[in-house]
Amino acid sequence: MSMTQHAEPAVTSPPAPGPKEVDGRTAERPRALRLLARPEVGVFLGAAAVYVFFLIAAPPVREGAAMANILYSSSTIGIMALPVALLMIGGEFDLSAGVAVITSALTASMLSYQLTMNVWVGVIAALVVSLAIGFLNGWLVVKTGLPSFLITLGSFLILQGVNLAVTKLVTGNVATDDISTMDGFGQARKVFASSFDVGGVQVKITIVWWLVFAAIATWVLLRTKYGNWIFAVGGNKDSARAVGVPVAFTKISLFMLVGFGAWFIGMHQLFSFNTVQSGEGVGQELIFISAAVIGGCLLTGGAGSAIGPVFGAFMFGMVQQGIVYAGWNPDWFKAFLGVMLLGAVLINLWVQRTATRR
Repeated sequence: MSMTQHAEPAVTSPPAPGPKEVDGRTAERPRALRLLARPEVGVFLGAAAVYVFFLIAAPPVREGAAMANILYSSSTIGIMALPVALLMIGGEFDLSAGVAVITSALTASMLSYQLTMNVWVGVIAALVVSLAIGFLNGWLVVKTGLPSFLITLGSFLILQGVNLAVTKLVTGNVATDDISTMDGFGQARKVFASSFDVGGVQVKITIVWWLVFAAIATWVLLRTKYGNWIFAVGGNKDSARAVGVPVAFTKISLFMLVGFGAWFIGMHQLFSFNTVQSGEGVGQELIFISAAVIGGCLLTGGAGSAIGPVFGAFMFGMVQQGIVYAGWNPDWFKAFLGVMLLGAVLINLWVQRTATRR
């Protein structure tokens, strides 16, 4: 008997669903990594750690008056660190920022006193001089193509020499004359160097100005076309120019913003102490730049924020005053700054690599 075999049709089961392949270029990164990508996160954590450290190491820091003093010290650094940070985001440096503060104060003081004018005339003239110095720095950088490091190093040396030579020539001394009895001094002092009471604690007006300027800078960076231009010229100026960004205007205006910051701090120093020492300001530019770097601004430009330098300046003020309140040798201050700067650079590098890792 023959048997016929009928082949059963093969039944093919669909493959089990495997993990979906995702293109790393379009995948959404975890929230933690996106948070780490924010340039101000690392410095915020660092500032919190420094604050807690000195709360433990220096008990006087816990008092309101001490904290007001720390914030005041931070504000005098922070007001200048903000425009310096914007300039760094735009891909440039200004090594003349420290002595430019003194140039501004000297201009206002000597012009007012020697010509016996209302101090507001000197204040306005100092603003014009400060903006002109910023314009010249920016114009030279744009027109020559030389690194801003070299251009502003030259400006630093010129201003340092002019500050000393002109002050000695005009006043016969290394310091300007006392202008506290001149017309308009009281009004100017209220704007630049006054204090107000908060719960029995004297708070300097510069703290308020510092926070106001930080809010404005943050809004400009994140909500305006000009903010986009700053990031663009700092990232790649040739590409920015190709898409219509006014590179020359942006860079020159950033240098002028540094000039404005120098003018404001110069006026604060003048109306706080009534006189100005012509040899001061040397070395301050490194503190301003360091506060910006600690705040997350990259040395290569194109990245950073306005909030980060606020925390960076707070760290400086906290260390500067915390060492005193702890009763330590203040000579350690620069060592602390070096450690903070090096640590900030390493943290920023780690944050960048972590945030961009797929």
